[in-house]
Amino acid sequence: MHFAPDTEETLLFTVALANTDPGASKSGLDEIATVAELTALLQAHSYSGHFDRDEAERESVAQTRDLLRRVWSMPRDDAVAEVNRMLREAGALPFLVRHEPFDWHLHATEPNAPLAERIRVEVSLAIVDVIRSGETGRLRVCEAPDCTGLLLDLSRNGSKRFCSVRCGNRMNQVAFRERA
Repeated sequence: MHFAPDTEETLLFTVALANTDPGASKSGLDEIATVAELTALLQAHSYSGHFDRDEAERESVAQTRDLLRRVWSMPRDDAVAEVNRMLREAGALPFLVRHEPFDWHLHATEPNAPLAERIRVEVSLAIVDVIRSGETGRLRVCEAPDCTGLLLDLSRNGSKRFCSVRCGNRMNQVAFRERA
């Protein structure tokens, strides 16, 4: 599946952010429990714009993470209503920008808008593309019964089932033991 490069980058960021949740993280802990951890995540994904780098910002991003985790697995029509609400609340007006390391792509909030709002709007724009292309089935929750990790299936045949190699290997081991 091919989405626009900025859509794909934003969806991959969404998975990374969502999977910092204690139920989905590799460590079993909240992986954005500190401002430093949030900063590292944002830097790893070349997130731009203003950052307060304080506890209030970290908390609002954690709340946004929870919202995005819910939207990710909503039925298509329910997701539309939630995406429209997030865009409307932010007064989003899409415009093209170019900054390192990305070529021309969409933003819909000013760089000085609150971080959590910028995240919600950018993810909403990406999900708009997914909905418009009829590919919401590519946004999934890991099929491992003890994992709540999100995954973005960019495979050609749309058959990705697990959020990580670790979950896939674990489930393959379980299936092997059941057959033996």
